[in-house]
Amino acid sequence: MTEARADEDTTTLEEQIAREIEEDIIFGRLEPGARLREEHLHQRFGGSRHFVRQALVRLERVGIVVRERNKGAAVRSFSAEEVLQIYEVREMLQRQAALRIRLPARPEDVARIAAIHAEYERCADAGDLGGVHDANDRFHTALFGLCGNEYLLALVKQYMDLTYAIRAKTLADPAQLAVSRAHHALMIEYLGGSDPWPLAELCVHHVRPSKDVYLQRIAARDAVASRGRRRGQRA
Repeated sequence: MTEARADEDTTTLEEQIAREIEEDIIFGRLEPGARLREEHLHQRFGGSRHFVRQALVRLERVGIVVRERNKGAAVRSFSAEEVLQIYEVREMLQRQAALRIRLPARPEDVARIAAIHAEYERCADAGDLGGVHDANDRFHTALFGLCGNEYLLALVKQYMDLTYAIRAKTLADPAQLAVSRAHHALMIEYLGGSDPWPLAELCVHHVRPSKDVYLQRIAARDAVASRGRRRGQRA
């Protein structure tokens, strides 16, 4: 095997491991705070532990995995205040990006984004959650890419990545998926208009259900912990 081919295979295995862990997080199979033990991942994926470590490094780099000294890697868990602050920034970025889109958008750009949405809907109908996630991110990257500012787009993508763990389960929820599909279709319709404000407001409204669901989960977790402490005090 040539050195170039070996590097290619290594990268592919790292990407495969990272992608599968990422999907487990996004679709709620791994909860926030869940430990990512190297020995378990090695048993699951095989190969060298080096590939597992590099995959975790990839996920740490985008902010959905954290490493703690003497504890190892875990799915990133956010406090309620962190969620509110992250989404405040994400909403500002997406609103500004949408407001910068020149309307009506060029027909070829609308057609390109509509084609991604069609793939998104095919994956949703087929129950292909991995395809749904991939098409969803490509849809929004293409949409906000019309803002004409690569630095702003990079920040939008950074906060999309940062909220992977927060977005967990919503794409797998049939009711929320139906809402998302309707929003995407409306965004495409707005690209043919002349007023960017409805598009910008929809882009902000579109991300709030994930935030709300995560905050509800934090509240439920805290309520359970509080009841446990009270029982412990009475015992």
